[in-house]
Amino acid sequence: MWGWKVCTCVGEIIPIDISSAIISFVFSPKLYKRFNLPGTPPESMGRGRDWNVDLIPKFLMANGQLVKMLLYTEVTRYLDFKVIEGSFVYKGGKIYKVPSTEAEALASSLMGLFEKRRFRKFLVYVANFDENDPRTFEGVDPKKTTMRDVYKKFDLGQDVIDFTGHALALYRTDDYLDQPCQETINRIKLYSESLARYGKSPYLYPLYGLGELPQGFARLSAIYGGTYMLNKPIEEIVIENGKVVGVKSEGEVARCKQLICDPSYVSDRVTKVGQVIRVICILSHPIKNTNDANSCQIIIPQNQVNRKSDIYVCMISSAHNVAAQGKYIAIASTTVETADPEKEIKPALDLLEPIEQKFVSISDLFAPTDLGTESQIFISRTYDATTHFETTCDDIKDIYKRMMGSEFDFEEMKRKKNDIYGEEEQQ
Repeated sequence: MWGWKVCTCVGEIIPIDISSAIISFVFSPKLYKRFNLPGTPPESMGRGRDWNVDLIPKFLMANGQLVKMLLYTEVTRYLDFKVIEGSFVYKGGKIYKVPSTEAEALASSLMGLFEKRRFRKFLVYVANFDENDPRTFEGVDPKKTTMRDVYKKFDLGQDVIDFTGHALALYRTDDYLDQPCQETINRIKLYSESLARYGKSPYLYPLYGLGELPQGFARLSAIYGGTYMLNKPIEEIVIENGKVVGVKSEGEVARCKQLICDPSYVSDRVTKVGQVIRVICILSHPIKNTNDANSCQIIIPQNQVNRKSDIYVCMISSAHNVAAQGKYIAIASTTVETADPEKEIKPALDLLEPIEQKFVSISDLFAPTDLGTESQIFISRTYDATTHFETTCDDIKDIYKRMMGSEFDFEEMKRKKNDIYGEEEQQ
């Protein structure tokens, strides 16, 4: 993963572990061993080489931050993507397609007739909203008016608020309700713009799984003189006068001025902020009530299951070259809130039955205790329970800001790149 976390950084930098969280396993005894399961995969699972099981699968928003980063760095030349076939939301024990356009709002069975009309007016307002044109505000101050007040303005009910905030704006909790509405409106616009790119859903997934991302950056790095050292054990992070100067491995020291790593390498510089449970499920059927989609995302808003945080389900299949023909990989995940995480994830697993095989993992979530500006050791946050890359991209931009002292600006980076290499060379 680190290949693309440092793709835009300059100077002498060492990223430790290029795929610390995007590990893909073939369906083999190795996968069973990782999850402490006895035995070996049954013959019904097909050939091991037909499988690429991502331990932390996440989808890309078609018009989101990661796609922009991939286009900017030109890593897309090494990758092929396929659109996810559907985006769904959970309500009252059933799942429904997420309506995000005026036409879908009017056709959706998720709402009653009058609710549809009110939601349609809300979507028209969001589509026309322009933060640089006060005429589109309609009495709303985007920097002061809370999102709760915007919902009241359009008289939206609790169920509509739930799927709007969690399935369209992709918030994990309801904290956003009492914050200025501009960020939420822009998130909903991003969802709609991403959906408009391909029609079926706003999400993309790389063929052969997420392991293709660090491989793509490894190839790009080689073009620019970068060196990757694979399967190298980290013995020590070398620090002199309070600053990192290198990484020791097998008696050798790779010198550096800055270091990027995940929390597992610096346990004394991070703090635990929670836990996440993930359950990888192998199915022999598509998920019910998804129109037999070969890939989809389902979001279970917190209020629907009396929780503080959402539950997520993402499903992929042989259509993305990650499973044997006729098999599906569904991953359910959520932030742990009680002493019985498997009970918490049950509403998602009930949607997937019958499950042929499941692999359960509970992981700690860590965050850095300092900015890293003094030691020049820049630590990422642990991957959260979400099934999309937007929160991860926020972490990437935060690392960039801590390293470089300025915000990441796509247009500015493009200008610098053109100044160095020339526009013709970039085309």
